[in-house]
Amino acid sequence: MNLFRNLLFWIVLALVGALAAQLLVQDPGKVVVTYDGVNYLTNVPKALLMLIGGLLALWLVWKVLSLPFVAMRRRRKKQARARLIDGLDALHQGHWSRAEKSLALAARNRDVAAIAGIGAARAAAARGDAAAQSQHLDALADDHPVARALTVAELALSEQRPADALAALDAPNAQPLPPRGLALRAQALAALGRAGEAYGLLGSLRQQNAWPADQLSRLEAAWAEAALREAADANVLADHWERLPKPLKTDPAAVAAYAERAAALRWEEAAAKSLEQALDARWDESLASLYGRLPIGRLDARRAQAERWLATHSGSPGLLLSLARIARAQGQWPQAEAYLHRALAQGANSEAWEELGHGFAQVGDESRARLSYLNALRAARGEATTELPGRDLRQKLFDEAVTEERDEFGMPRLRG
Repeated sequence: MNLFRNLLFWIVLALVGALAAQLLVQDPGKVVVTYDGVNYLTNVPKALLMLIGGLLALWLVWKVLSLPFVAMRRRRKKQARARLIDGLDALHQGHWSRAEKSLALAARNRDVAAIAGIGAARAAAARGDAAAQSQHLDALADDHPVARALTVAELALSEQRPADALAALDAPNAQPLPPRGLALRAQALAALGRAGEAYGLLGSLRQQNAWPADQLSRLEAAWAEAALREAADANVLADHWERLPKPLKTDPAAVAAYAERAAALRWEEAAAKSLEQALDARWDESLASLYGRLPIGRLDARRAQAERWLATHSGSPGLLLSLARIARAQGQWPQAEAYLHRALAQGANSEAWEELGHGFAQVGDESRARLSYLNALRAARGEATTELPGRDLRQKLFDEAVTEERDEFGMPRLRG
C-alpha cells in the first residue's frame, strides 16, 4: 500500500513538472534582480534552478555543521540504552548498588528516563535507602507523574502502607490511571478496610484486563466477603448483598459473612434465612455449623428447620453440632449431649468437644467439663482424645433413641 502511494505521488509530481516545463518553454518569462544598482536578468527556469541549487547548498552546509552534534546525540542514546540494559539486568540479579548506579546514569537521557528512574528507585528500596528512593522518584514528578505514582503505590503496598499508596494514586496529575493503577488502587482500598469500594472497581478491572480472569474471580469473592463484614448498617449490608451475582449468594464465605454481620446488626431473620437458602441450594458443613452458632434467637424455628435437614443429612457433624447448641440454649442438655456424641462419631472435633465442655460446666459436672476442654485442645492439635467416663449402656440407648423416635411428620424427635 505504501509503495503504491509513493509511486502515485511521483507520477503526479512528474506530470506537474512536465506541465510546468511545457508552459515555461512556451513563455520562459523574465526575472530581474537588482543589487547595488546593478540589474541581473534571467528567465524563470534558470531562476528556479538557481533557487533550488541555493537551497540544496544551504541544506548540505547545515547537515555538515550539525553532523558532530547528531553523532554526539546518537552516542549518548547508545550509552543510555547500554546502561539501561545493564542496570535492568543487575536489578533482576539482585546487584542493587550496581543496578542503581547504571540506571541513575541512564535516567539522564529523556528517552529512557521513566523506566530507568523507576528501576533506580526499586534498587534503592531493595537496599533500604529511603532517601535515595525518594530522590529517584521525585525526579520523575514533572515529566512522568503516572509512572512515579504507580511506583510509589507499589512500594508503599509492599511496605504495608496502603494509605500512602492511595494518596499517590489519587493525585490529580496521575489521572487517568492506567490498568495497573486501577489494580493497585483496588488493593489499597481493600487493605484500608474499604472493600466495598474495591469491589466497585471490578467492572473496570475486567474491562481493561488488569488481572487474569481466575485472579479476578478470587478477588471478587474475597472483596465481597470483606465488604459484607465491613457494612456499617443494615442498609449498606442489604445493598452489598443485592449487588452480588447469584453464584456468590451461595458461596459459603460470602453467606457466612452476610449472616454473621446481619446477626451483629440484630437483623435476625435475614441472618437465618440467608443460611437456610444457601444450605437448601448447596449443602456446606461450615454453614451447617454456623446455623446453630449464630448469636440470634428464633430457637424453635431454627431447631425445627435443623431437624428437617437431619432427615436427609443424618451424618452431618456440622448439623448435629448446631442441633446440640440450639438444644443447650433451650435448656435441654441431655438432648444436646446426645447430639454432640453423635457429631463426634461422625467426625466432629474440637468444636464439639468444646461445646461438651460448656454443657458439662453449665450443669456442674466439672470433671467431665475439664476433660472435654482438654480433648478440645488435643483435637485442635491433631492429638488423640480421651473417652469420657460414665458413658454407660443407658446413655448409649438414649443416643440411639434420637434416631429411632420420630413424630407424625417423620422427623426425628427427642424425649424431653
